[in-house]
Parts: sequence; C-alpha cells; structure tokens
Amino acid sequence: MDLALPPKVTDRAYARLREICEATGEEKALRVAVEGGGCSGFQYDIKLDDPVADDLILEKDGARVLVDAVSLPFLQNAVIDYTEELIGARFVIQNPNATSSCGCGTSFSI
Repeated sequence: MDLALPPKVTDRAYARLREICEATGEEKALRVAVEGGGCSGFQYDIKLDDPVADDLILEKDGARVLVDAVSLPFLQNAVIDYTEELIGARFVIQNPNATSSCGCGTSFSI
C-alpha cells in the first residue's frame, strides 16, 4: 500500500504564485480545494485566499499553497503544477487518486 503523502507543489507553480502576488501587491496564498460537483463528481476550486486554522500550508520562498482538512484526503500524493499551453495558462492538479477526469481538467471522480 502506498504511503499517503500531502500534495507536492512544483517550483514552477510556486514561481507563478510569487509573480501573481508581486503583480497584485497582495500576499495571498493559493488555495486548492476539492468540492462536490462538476461533470465527474468532484471538482477543484483554485483561488487566492488567506489561511485558516485547519489548513495544511505548503511554503517555498514566501509563496504558500493551502489545502483544507476536508480536501486533503482527496489530494494525497497529488502534484500541483502550473502550465502554459495554447489553450491558456493555469494551475493544474495531477491527482493519482482520480480514477477519471473530464476534458475541462477541473472535474474528476474517485
């Protein structure tokens, strides 16, 4: 059985988050949450936010990524990355817990 580990954040994602904070002048963290809904049963909610008491805080060079306690089991061993493609630039989740996902990239099932 695989050891359950918190999500990993790539250097590229941390770097982009620092750029966003510098551009906006705000010291916000990137919140990655899992909510019910979407076309596959669950969906990611990724937004800038402030930490709260039960958050797991992943930090590097002043950039912070937050995962709430409810979302954490769904994101074990996941990788939070930032990608720039022809369709646009965005934060993406590579989640080994998801058995399927849909084309939008924000919805998945377990």
